[in-house]
Amino acid sequence: MNSAQWIAKGDKYIMRTYGRYPLVPVKGEGCYLWDADGKRYLDFLAGVAVNNLGHCHPRVVAALQKQAAELIHCSNYYHIPTQIELAEILCNHSFADRAFFCNSGAEANEAAIKLARKYSREKYGQDRYEIITALASFHGRTMATVSATGQEKVQKFFDPLLHGFLHVPFNDADALEKAVTPNTCAIMLEPIQGEGGVVVPDAEYFRQVRRICDENNLLLIFDEVQVGIGRTGKLFAHEHFGVTPDIMTLAKALAGGAPIGTMLAREDLAASFGPGTHGSTFGGNPLVTAAGVAVMRTILEEGILNHTEEMGEYLMGELEGLKKKFTIITDVRGIGLMIGMELSVPAGDIVKKGLERGVLLNVAQDRVLRFVPPLIVGKKEVDEMISVLDGILAEI
Repeated sequence: MNSAQWIAKGDKYIMRTYGRYPLVPVKGEGCYLWDADGKRYLDFLAGVAVNNLGHCHPRVVAALQKQAAELIHCSNYYHIPTQIELAEILCNHSFADRAFFCNSGAEANEAAIKLARKYSREKYGQDRYEIITALASFHGRTMATVSATGQEKVQKFFDPLLHGFLHVPFNDADALEKAVTPNTCAIMLEPIQGEGGVVVPDAEYFRQVRRICDENNLLLIFDEVQVGIGRTGKLFAHEHFGVTPDIMTLAKALAGGAPIGTMLAREDLAASFGPGTHGSTFGGNPLVTAAGVAVMRTILEEGILNHTEEMGEYLMGELEGLKKKFTIITDVRGIGLMIGMELSVPAGDIVKKGLERGVLLNVAQDRVLRFVPPLIVGKKEVDEMISVLDGILAEI
């Protein structure tokens, strides 16, 4: 079947929850995708920061193939070797002592919300349940994570929302401190807001957030679903700010495209999650955790973090060059290969023109082009994307 035939069939059977572009990917390798008609695309979206090692990385493919031939799934009533191995790697390379595995970033954030509330109520009493999050944040599509998200467009139509969430401006420590009440149990933030338009806070902001948490006996939760696993040139984005959370959530890039999420926490907090308090049928099953182990080993062993930092600086420099050339570009910001380019006009048409010319781009918050290519991207691919983008901006 060709692309048009697949699209027609999808329009007949698939719920229309996505504004889909007319692209039917059937093959991926490295930084490139091919559609059902054989056209090649340079991918600067990477499955929305999922394919950090590119499409079909050999070590991830090999791990999935080997595990699929041995054991795909079993119950979490049993001990799963690949799950234990991945938990060990994550804990040994972070602040955390224990991991809980699930299937997505939303589920990881649900787990963090539940753990924060349970621990706080056990330690401080029943009234400690409120969680402060940021405006323009994005934490997921479940009812709890929609309630935690600070965007009305995500929450619209789903009232009544879950009680117990307050939203304050991001990168505003004073507003955050004023929002703390005797009912507050935690502060939940993204180190860099992705869906919010690639917003990078001031370095001092998170130091103040940590102080506020410490002075008020609050838990600090970092949602690193999009920015973790090397995206910023460090394994976890919060490392750039010199602040350690109490709980952290990961997903997207952790298993190279296989669906996984995890919540990491210190031992004293994790103790509140005893048997029966939380669970997941598919969470951390043998197949996805085998992929996760392969991803983590590749990032840690093959210089991916240094390469990401180098390519991030190169891409940022090239985008700054475009900013000097085109007045509609108002800002270029980001860390590593998590970069946003803000425009004075809506960016949707640029994404469509990029698609037509074989480059996959993405827009966040209407006017921000978000660049999250595979971390293995090279100067050749960056130059190819910049050339296409230059041509599109010149037309505009």
